Amino acid sequence: MMDAKVSKSILQELDDFGVKISLDDFGTGYSSLSYLKQFPIHKLKIDRSFIADITRNVNDQAIVSTIISMAKNLKMDVIAEGIETKDQLEFLTRNSCEEIQGYYFSRPLPAPQVEAAFFVPQRKEKNL
Repeated sequence: MMDAKVSKSILQELDDFGVKISLDDFGTGYSSLSYLKQFPIHKLKIDRSFIADITRNVNDQAIVSTIISMAKNLKMDVIAEGIETKDQLEFLTRNSCEEIQGYYFSRPLPAPQVEAAFFVPQRKEKNL
């Protein structure tokens, strides 16, 4: 991503193949608003550093709600990472963040445990 000209053509080719591209840790490090204009980005992932204090820090609240609004206006999906409390989840859902991840729902699990915990129960419900 450091060489925007090279990255743009590669990302565009991937997009043409149907690959969906997410910009991880948005708002930190090398993520830039100019990337949203230059690259075929489909999803922004809000960095957990903005989520940790979202229930107490008005600046984090403003940043997160702005990222969500901006992503929606640009027709991008948005996902917030690092959700650990119900209050964080409620703030995000009030602000129309529809995708979330974090320990509030589950610690990372090996694939067989994910299947047993989440997919097997759904399959059983469908077969009833």
